[in-house]
Amino acid sequence: MIAIYKKELSIFFTTIIGPLIIGLFLLINGLLLWSEISQINILDSTYASMDVFFTISPIIFLLFIPAVSMRSFSDEYNLGTIEPVITKPITTLHLVWGKFLAILTLVVISIIPTFLYVSTIYLLGETVGNLDLAGIFGSYIGLFMLSSIFASIGVFASSLSNNQIIAFILAIIISTIFYFGFDLLSKIHALESINFLLQEIGISYHYNIMSKGLLKLSDIIYFISVSFIFIKLSELVIVKKNR
Repeated sequence: MIAIYKKELSIFFTTIIGPLIIGLFLLINGLLLWSEISQINILDSTYASMDVFFTISPIIFLLFIPAVSMRSFSDEYNLGTIEPVITKPITTLHLVWGKFLAILTLVVISIIPTFLYVSTIYLLGETVGNLDLAGIFGSYIGLFMLSSIFASIGVFASSLSNNQIIAFILAIIISTIFYFGFDLLSKIHALESINFLLQEIGISYHYNIMSKGLLKLSDIIYFISVSFIFIKLSELVIVKKNR
């Protein structure tokens, strides 16, 4: 698994993929949060907060993480390297884990520079230090957890098709359904009797709680469980395709 992980990371950083994704993520966030061309920039806000960052980052990741993960297995299928890889002394599950963790590492590396935003807002406030650091810490954990689900969905979508574009679109659709879809379904009057259940299935319900700095064990278990489910589904798809 470690060999696969290192190989995937090296591909990200010896090609344009890694730097491009990290650069675009930081550029878009920078323009939205700190530029006067944006209506939601932090400098025009009436109070010191990172709320805007934690609101827009999941939406950016809805596109960026599928873009990173779409080649995970689609490339292996196209190049015919999937069979040699899975016949090596490594389980298919370890193969999936290696690719998943490499994607998640790239996402974490792209998030780390945004810690600078926290220190900047901390110093820019009318009262220096008037910032909810505990809430921000919880929000970063929530963003990491959300990224893990998107990464597992991206790997799963890539395991379904040898076409990277199809894998990319599938990952966006599934991620969007989990992030927005169940929350929207819960607002339908005909489903009122199960609206809370539908909310709990969706990502946004748990992410919004963590974005308030509330770290509940049930939310952490949710993120870990959903990520594991898609990782396991990826393994089953690959095994079935290569019987």
